[in-house]
Amino acid sequence: MDITGYFELQWKCLIVVALRLLFLVPAGVPARSGESYLKDNITVRQGDSAVLKCNVDNKVSRVAWLNRTTILFTGNEKWSLDPRVVLLNTALTEYSIKIINVNLYDEGPYVCSILTNKKPESTKVHLIVQVPARIVNISTDVSVNEGSNVSLMCLAIGRPEPSILWKFRSSKSIRIITEGEYVEMTGITKDMSGSYDCITSNDISPPDVRTVQVTVNYPPVISRARSTGTAVGQKGVLWCEASAVPLADFQWYKGERRLLNGLNGVKIENKGKQSMLTFFNVSEEDYGNYTCVAMNTLGITNASIILYGPGAIHDLNNAALSPTSSFLLLTLVLTLSVLSKF
Repeated sequence: MDITGYFELQWKCLIVVALRLLFLVPAGVPARSGESYLKDNITVRQGDSAVLKCNVDNKVSRVAWLNRTTILFTGNEKWSLDPRVVLLNTALTEYSIKIINVNLYDEGPYVCSILTNKKPESTKVHLIVQVPARIVNISTDVSVNEGSNVSLMCLAIGRPEPSILWKFRSSKSIRIITEGEYVEMTGITKDMSGSYDCITSNDISPPDVRTVQVTVNYPPVISRARSTGTAVGQKGVLWCEASAVPLADFQWYKGERRLLNGLNGVKIENKGKQSMLTFFNVSEEDYGNYTCVAMNTLGITNASIILYGPGAIHDLNNAALSPTSSFLLLTLVLTLSVLSKF
């Protein structure tokens, strides 16, 4: 460093010390010099701009802006290295600065220091930065078996401190279930399968919402199975419906004989929760009792359904859940055990 640079550095140090001695007075009730004034607090949202105003009069000989112990401006000379801090070109009676794209580290006290009639006075303003609520961590989607315990977590940040609500959505209902970061479910049932929305807000911006999908696996439950009357030579259809997660696989039996699709004039068609057994040309031999079996990796169930001819005295609602014969049940259990290995 040459001699010129050395003296320039020393001169700036002396100016800093002089400004601190001249302008930094103890905090208290905002001081006034003539009509000079400054608001006590300014609140802005993160990312917005903040304007700090300082009104002065012709009695003021020197003025500066400081942040804590850092000098931002002295008169029209900028000391701050932050490009976001600018001096506004306003009237002679106003000495204001603007902070662009405000962030959390900008929060704190700012001082407009004034020298009038060789008497230093200062006015303090406190910049408060608010941060919109934002979810920073949340549980991943969950798939569990019925009866398990489930814990969901949702963490959010923001200023002021955000609130957290959990909302449950399914095909049957929509409701608020709890407040706070965690949801604890003991012995979960299939009715608790659905979407769990974490909603966080602190009234600074629209709520932040993220969703956890909870899937509850359970064994098949046959919900509909109905006997059917069909004349000889006509088309007859037997069908049953089973709810299950994962979806159930269906098999049809007459007695202990398994029916196969496309053989003996029958067609088996499975669509989602439903299975249909179709007879294209019903004969006398087709009449009788049929068993619809629904199974997945968690369990197995069956229902008895009757195909009968016209004029037969029969209760249309007699299709019911029934145990299979010992041979059929053993066959199905062995099939299920093989499937579960995959």
